[in-house]
Amino acid sequence: MSDQRRRFDDRRYVHFVTFSVYKRRRLLDLDQPKRIVLGVLDHLLKTMSARCVGFVLMPNHVHALVWLPEPKDLTRFLHGWERMSSFRIRQWYAEHASNYFADFGPGERFWQPKSYIFHIHSERKLQEKLDYMHLNPVRAGLVLKAEEWRWSSARWYLLRQTVGVPITWME
Repeated sequence: MSDQRRRFDDRRYVHFVTFSVYKRRRLLDLDQPKRIVLGVLDHLLKTMSARCVGFVLMPNHVHALVWLPEPKDLTRFLHGWERMSSFRIRQWYAEHASNYFADFGPGERFWQPKSYIFHIHSERKLQEKLDYMHLNPVRAGLVLKAEEWRWSSARWYLLRQTVGVPITWME
């Protein structure tokens, strides 16, 4: 690893992460798979002393703003989130909705191999990414207002309702 990369990994930033279902399949359409993704996120936040600034779960991808006390742990955090959630979601589908894969099969992967990571350096950029995430379900035509999408932190910010994981604003 280059010296430049190591220096960057040692800085404490909020990270905007996006990961997608393999081949953009809509495997997060149903509520239980989304609950599993949030449950794994909640578990990792606690075990790694991380913080979630915001999130949105879409039918075929996930966006989140996370902060870790040790920035070099971001890769481990994302790997754990993807690995645990894919295992549990596949298990749930096999037990409760096996016909869901009838048209396209379970696939060799659940998540796309690469995630998108953007390191947030300013409060302005943090707000920009948060707004982008929260408006994603509106742009997709899933709801008319961001706070109507129950699989997002928008309800916490706009209505102060619980959203399944603790939300922390970072300044």
